Formats: sequence, C-alpha cells, structure tokens
Amino acid sequence: MRNRGYEGEPFVVIEREEPGFGTLLLGAAIGAGIALLLAPRSGEDTRRMISHSARRTSGRLRSAAMDVADAVSSQANGVRDRVSDHVDAVRAAVRRGQDQVLDAVDAGRDAAVAARSDLERRIAENKAARREANSL
Repeated sequence: MRNRGYEGEPFVVIEREEPGFGTLLLGAAIGAGIALLLAPRSGEDTRRMISHSARRTSGRLRSAAMDVADAVSSQANGVRDRVSDHVDAVRAAVRRGQDQVLDAVDAGRDAAVAARSDLERRIAENKAARREANSL
C-alpha cells in the first residue's frame, strides 16, 4: 500500500503479525503429516509413535495451559490487591475529610455560641446603661 507523507514523499506501510499458538499447531500438524508420508516404519509402529507423540503433546499442552492459568490468576490477584489498596487509601482520605468537616462544624458552633453569649451580654449591658441614663 503506497501513501504520501507530509512532504509528498512516498512511503510503504508494512504490518507484521506475531506468530501465535495457532501457527505452532499448524506447523506441528504439517510436520506430523510429512513425517507420516516419509516414514519407513510399518503401520503399527507409526500408530504407536503417533499415539506416544500425541500423549506427550497433550501433556505439554496441559502443562502450558496450567502455566497460563497460574500466570493469569497471579496477575488477577495482583490487580485485585492494588485496587483494594487504592480503595482503602480513598476510604481513609474520605474519613479524614469527614473528620475535618466535623471539626470545622464543631468549631463554628462553638464560635457561634460564644458570639451569641457575647452579644447577649452586650445587649444586657446596653439595656442596663439606658435604664440608668433614663433614671437620672
């Protein structure tokens, strides 16, 4: 596929795919087929060899599957632990914030009570001063 770049220069895009498990199985099947065609053994020997090879391959596949399952499980546990740690940290931060808000509300309430007491005292002093001034 040819495209033009920013400066009008042509370039070629090459996409590569990594070989996967399917490619491995396809290669194994092709190799087994070729081996059967070229084998100088009798049918019984060939069947025995294929059976042995199939058991061995089955065991390897089972082992590989268990390794993958263990790795995925380990990764999942690690992610779960990290998420749990983050959740715990957020909960602690929320609790600290709640405590700060409650402390601020308490301080505001105390300041309001003190201001009200001071205001009531001043009003009472003012009233007393007016009465004295009116009685003179």
